[in-house]
Amino acid sequence: MSKDNDQADNNSRDKVEEQLKGKTLQVYMYMIKRKEPVGVREVQRDLDFSSPSVANYHIEKLIRLGLVGQDEYSRYYIVQKVQVGLLQAFVNIGGIAVPRLSFFAAFFTTMFFAYIALNLENLDVFAIGFAAAGAGAFWAEALRIWVKRPIS
Repeated sequence: MSKDNDQADNNSRDKVEEQLKGKTLQVYMYMIKRKEPVGVREVQRDLDFSSPSVANYHIEKLIRLGLVGQDEYSRYYIVQKVQVGLLQAFVNIGGIAVPRLSFFAAFFTTMFFAYIALNLENLDVFAIGFAAAGAGAFWAEALRIWVKRPIS
């Protein structure tokens, strides 16, 4: 029976991953960022959608996926947070989606400067080159992911 539940979970996750993209993902990320119930017109205005019906369509899609609920005031809120697709590359800190790779980039950059500070008399050019290349690669990837983020 556990195997059936796992298969149902995988099917559900696949369905969510298939549907959660484009403007629907943008609405979902907006609602996560807001951390409070929102109305259709708020979503439409804040995300620059052409009409409230566009916002409503994507909200209804999120409701069908089981990710969003509606309160008694016709405002919508997050019921379930999922990490699918591009969302897996981000961590939400204070309402801001930060690429996970930025933490590695910051760590290696700190280690790079610490190495230089602690070895001023005996600097190894190859070690500095490898450390700078590693930190640079992490920063480049974090920036690439940041540019692809679903919502600013």
